[in-house]
Amino acid sequence: MKDLLRTADLSRADVELLLATATDFAKDPMGAHTALANRTVAIYMTKPSTRTRLASESAVAHLGGTPIFIRGDDLQLGRGETISDTAKVISQFASAMIIRTFAQADVDELGKSSTIPIINALTDDDHPTQLLADWLTIRENFGEDISGRKFTYLGDGNNMSHAWLIMGAIMGAHVVAATPEGKWAPDAALVAQAKKIAETSGGKIEVVHDPELAAKDASVLYTDVWMSMGDPESERAEKSAVLAPFAVTSHLMDLTASDAIFMHCLPAHRGEEVSAEVIDGPRSVIWREAFHRRTTIQALLYHLVKGEIKGNK
Repeated sequence: MKDLLRTADLSRADVELLLATATDFAKDPMGAHTALANRTVAIYMTKPSTRTRLASESAVAHLGGTPIFIRGDDLQLGRGETISDTAKVISQFASAMIIRTFAQADVDELGKSSTIPIINALTDDDHPTQLLADWLTIRENFGEDISGRKFTYLGDGNNMSHAWLIMGAIMGAHVVAATPEGKWAPDAALVAQAKKIAETSGGKIEVVHDPELAAKDASVLYTDVWMSMGDPESERAEKSAVLAPFAVTSHLMDLTASDAIFMHCLPAHRGEEVSAEVIDGPRSVIWREAFHRRTTIQALLYHLVKGEIKGNK
């Protein structure tokens, strides 16, 4: 597999390989400091970022490479050059490209037209690099045996809910997405895809609309901001009112398993999707989760450039 364009591209074996390598990089960040020696990695972002940019640039540097950060208006794309032409040019200068943007179709086109690995670092549809960091954090807390555990996402049925369901299915986990019904529920086709993966992995996929039912006995409560970049401001009041029952509060955490943890991809809005006492409390693992953005992107670059990610086909 040349690229990581979607979470669903990964096989269970790929995820296990990446988590093992990321664990090594967490202990020894410079353990493969010549892997990208004298090579460059393009990091193209049309959406601003804190964690993804820092994680990506430091991952490249720790592998001995040089990161080239490119803003959305730095390329000729804004003047009408095609994505295909841009991909062919970047392929002549860089050994890989990390992209964070809006349209999944743009990432797909880059993958199709480039000769170098393309890594999706967030689109409006998916967020595979975040889920690798999430699952490494989960594994650090609960180990490899997740039988009998439930992993719950609460809130907007957005790209994070999609990636959460797909990765959980790949890992053979019992994964729940608790969202409102209607336009802020996860994409139905994506849910069906996750359920199909779970049929062979031994996982269980549920979409429910009762936050208390979803939180009951869960090992993880996970959430994301209610207003993502690009969401129309005109929907804020309506969306906030509909999502309010899905906010992660101390009450919901009290319903979880005794060793449950709270997770968030960040940035967070205290008092909206999560209360301050939860996100800043002793069961929150958000900073370790953020730390693993670097270790997992580093593992991805290391194995993709070497052609060692096989994919699920």
